[in-house]
Amino acid sequence: MSVESANESGTGPVNAERFAREGLAALQRLTGAARDDVTRAAALIADCIRADGVVQAFGTGHSQAMVLEVAGRAGGLVPTNRISIADLVLYGGEHPSVLDDPLLEREPGVAARLYELAAPHPQDLFVVISNSGVNNVIVEMALHAKERGHRLLALTSLAHTRAVPAGHPSGRKLADLADVVLDNAAPRGDALLELPGGGAVCALSTLTGVMLVQMAVAEAAGLLLASGDRPPVYVSANVPGGFEGNLELEKRYAGRIRRTAS
Repeated sequence: MSVESANESGTGPVNAERFAREGLAALQRLTGAARDDVTRAAALIADCIRADGVVQAFGTGHSQAMVLEVAGRAGGLVPTNRISIADLVLYGGEHPSVLDDPLLEREPGVAARLYELAAPHPQDLFVVISNSGVNNVIVEMALHAKERGHRLLALTSLAHTRAVPAGHPSGRKLADLADVVLDNAAPRGDALLELPGGGAVCALSTLTGVMLVQMAVAEAAGLLLASGDRPPVYVSANVPGGFEGNLELEKRYAGRIRRTAS
C-alpha cells in the first residue's frame, strides 16, 4: 500500500515545532497505512529465521543508517548481516582509494562483487534500502538477489521513485523487483519543510524508516513466538552479561554475519 507524501501543508514557518508536528503526523499516518505491508514484511523475516537464514541488509549513502537499524543493534535480530560498499576494501582486497570514486555506485558489477563477498545462503532474505530506489548498485543488487532465488524486501519512498527516471539500464526500480515494499512516505527529495524561494530542509525518511523497520521486527518476533520459536535477539553489550550472551548467539551464524563497525 502506498502512503501519501507527508509534505501536505505547503509553505509555512521553518522551525522545530513545525517539523515535530508534521513528522509526528507522518508517523501517525504511516503506522496505520503500512500495517498490511509490515505484516507481509514480518512474515518474510520470520520465515527466513525459521529456515536458518540470515537477513542480508544493503543500502548506500544515508540509507546505511537504516541498514544499521536492521543489522547488529541491541533489541534487534541476531541473524542479520550488513552489506556495504566498503566491503570491497574490508573483505575484497581492493585498495581504499576505490572508495574515493563518487560514481562508484553507478559502476556495473559492484553489486555482484558485494553479493559474492557476502556469500549468502539460498534461504537468506535480502532487505534493500534506498529512498529513491533508482541508484544503479541498488537495482543491481535487487536483480542479483532475485535472479538467485532470494526473497526481497524493499524500503523506499514511492513518492520519490515514481517522480524520477530509472537509473539502471534495465529500466527497473527497486520497488518493481521486491516481494514486499515498505513505503517510508517521504516526499520527493526527502526534505519535509519547504523554504521560501525553493528548496526544502529536514529529511523525513530516517524517522519513518526506523518506525517501519522496528514495526517489522516486532511483528516478526511475535510470529516466531506464536510458532514456538524464540526470537534470537541482541541484548545491549553495555549491560552485565550482554556481550558474552551475544557472542554465544552469534556462534550459530559463524562466518555468515559481520559486525565491522566502519
